[in-house]
Amino acid sequence: MIGIKGELIIFFQLSVFLISPAAQAFSPSTSTLLTFSSNYYVTRELTTSRAALFNFGGESSSSQIPNTINERDNQAINAVKAAIRKPRNPSMPLFECEFPALQALNKLGDGSLRSTQEAEEANLVFVSKLAKAIAPAPFLGPKVSLLVSSSASNSFKAGAKSKVKGASIYSMKDDLSDIGDDTVCIVTMPSSRIDYQTAQNLATSGTVAAVIVVNGFAKDPKSVPGSATMAYYLKPLTYNSQVAGYLTRSYPAKWAVIDTTTKKVLASFSDEEILVKGTNTPDLRNSGRIIQRAVDERAIKERGSR
Repeated sequence: MIGIKGELIIFFQLSVFLISPAAQAFSPSTSTLLTFSSNYYVTRELTTSRAALFNFGGESSSSQIPNTINERDNQAINAVKAAIRKPRNPSMPLFECEFPALQALNKLGDGSLRSTQEAEEANLVFVSKLAKAIAPAPFLGPKVSLLVSSSASNSFKAGAKSKVKGASIYSMKDDLSDIGDDTVCIVTMPSSRIDYQTAQNLATSGTVAAVIVVNGFAKDPKSVPGSATMAYYLKPLTYNSQVAGYLTRSYPAKWAVIDTTTKKVLASFSDEEILVKGTNTPDLRNSGRIIQRAVDERAIKERGSR
């Protein structure tokens, strides 16, 4: 390894096969058997490191409602990868990934300790998958750090250390100055203004490669700046107390309102059209009206055909 003028040049010769269970789980359409049998050079500088470090496979698919947790995780991971490769705002490598952690959508809001613990467990399972997908072979880079909320319990921190392999674990209240250049920081379940500000400070520090906020709690419109990129978003839209549709976004695709009955995309929006001005938060009102209209029109049509 030789350092020349701020560049890192790595030269090595590989003639091995790497089998990646993570790649198989999250990119089923892509072969997980990789062969390297040549001299391989990696050259990177801070200004170009994102393209060099994140030239990994997997493309974000068109908008659709995931049928299983695995399918949802695949969508989210591919969208995050696509966003890191080409963010909406290159000067702000801050990304969001937001979806219901639990299949039972109302569990998170019932206030019970058990539901909170189940949500924490589900988030750690996803974060573990995401970390493996970003760095399937950690010795080749990039480095991954997992940051938990400054108010996270000791049991959650212990769970993070045992489940998220290959990542350095920090609390948002720790001294983060030792996080190295070109590290991908995954911030899971931030829950205070300090947590969100710390994430934003890391993203603008010019040292880390990316900051990914996964399922933030206690989030208000000012928690994440409008210059960030919403990589993945999945929000159930209810009507008459039933989930009738979803607002979804798999970067770089547009935001889409999807009918749960027909599976059709009823409307699509750009960031400029759906985000509340100056924020990274979508305005749900129009999406809700679109779903309501679709349900009502379907009900009228069904009554008329009887």
